[in-house]
Formats: sequence, C-alpha cells, structure tokens
Amino acid sequence: MYDQFNRKINYLRVSVTDRCNLRCVYCMPEEGIKLISHNDILSFEEIIEVIQIAVNLGIDKIRITGGEPLVRKGIVNLVQEISKIQGIKDFGMTTNGILLEDFAEKLANAGLNRINISLDTLNPETFKQITRGGDIQKVLNGIKAAKKAGLMPVKINCVIKESPKEKDAMEVAEFCHKNGLDIRYIHLMELDKGSFSVVEGGEGGNCKTCNRLRLSANGFIMPCLFSDIAFNIRELGIKNAILKAVENKPKCGTSSFNHKFYNIGG
Repeated sequence: MYDQFNRKINYLRVSVTDRCNLRCVYCMPEEGIKLISHNDILSFEEIIEVIQIAVNLGIDKIRITGGEPLVRKGIVNLVQEISKIQGIKDFGMTTNGILLEDFAEKLANAGLNRINISLDTLNPETFKQITRGGDIQKVLNGIKAAKKAGLMPVKINCVIKESPKEKDAMEVAEFCHKNGLDIRYIHLMELDKGSFSVVEGGEGGNCKTCNRLRLSANGFIMPCLFSDIAFNIRELGIKNAILKAVENKPKCGTSSFNHKFYNIGG
C-alpha cells in the first residue's frame, strides 16, 4: 500500500490494552485514567482478523503495544495466533519489562521475534520516581530473560529530555553496550502541543518516511500519532478503515487532542 505521498505503508502497531501496571510521569496522570470499557476493547478474534486483512493489503511488520501488553490476559495465546499469519516478516512487542521475566520464554516459543523494553535510568530511586513506584530490578531481570529466550535484538527505549548526553541516558547507554543491547533515544513528546522529533537510533518520528498505521485497543485505525484522524473498524469494516487511513495519512504530524500515549502505544 502507498499513501498519497508515495510512502509505502507496511507497518501496523497494535494496542491490545490501555491498562498499565506503571504510572510513568510522561505517559499517564498520577491518579490514573478513565479506562476503555471491556465491552469496547477488541477481542483477540477481532485483532487477528484486522492483522490478517492488513497483511493481505501489504502490511508485513507487526508490533504489539499497550498500555502494557503483558497485563492483557491471554497475551501469549494472541502472540501465537498472530505468528501463524503468513506474510509477517517482523513481529515485535514493546513492554515496560516489569512482567517480562515470567513471559519472555513463553513469548519466544509462541513466535514473537523481538522486543523493545523501556528503560530511562539505572538509578533505582529515579526509576521509582519516573514510574511512580516501579521496581527497576524486575526490568533488569526481564532484559536478561529476553536475551536468554532469544528475543533479539533486544532494544532499549530511553526517553530523554534534551540530549543523549544526559547522565541517566549515558548510564543506560553504557549498560546497553556492556550487555549487547541496542539503544534508541526518544525525545520527550507532547501530543497536544505537536512536540516530536526523530527517534535517535530508530525510525520513528520521521514524517517523510513514515510507514505506520496504528490500531487502538477499541478498534480505531489511525494513520498518524500526531493527528486526530481515526477510522473505526466496527463501523466501516476492517478493510475500508485501513484503506481510508492510508488514503488520509497526513504529510506530517501536527498535534492530537484525542489520543494519549497510554492508549495507542506511542
């Protein structure tokens, strides 16, 4: 599939839940959020059907996101079913790593190719502050488990305020270098202010080459993270919603007031 700016659209990010077991300061308010009703959350059958149709239309890269995808009950079964779809060349997941130690081997056996793990600091107290209570040791254990399970390359997503030269970012980079991990620096973004930039060490944030669509946990296909454009698969039908999203994908992101990182997975 090609959009009106001749960008080849072959990447679908799938949010399976808006729920999360952390409350990171740049992602979610301290008091939590109004969660999507269980009745509105896509079933596994719906998610699989969307991915199958998307692959038939030319999508060959799938990434599972959240919220935190590992809090979705039955996530390993979903991964297993997705992995059976012919035509997927790259199948990954983004996680905060808190539950990964228990899931890494199961996910690998189910067919997941690789994983991205969020880690902004190596300081336990700073980590606890950023995540509002998270235990960094669980993330470090999850990283080890991912490597052992062969979910390679393990990529670390490190959020920075201004520069990779920040103390925490440099310490995370050194940790990655010593442990054979890839690091990606993600500048702090604000959806409503249209504040975003290219991911350093990755492909995100470059509007000229953006190849992504997003599926929200409640069934909207979105062509751009920094836009309120969205098409409901239940109202329009899956194929039609996907094609409309490609057709209406903007040349460049602007801002979004309806979407949040916690419900579309960044």
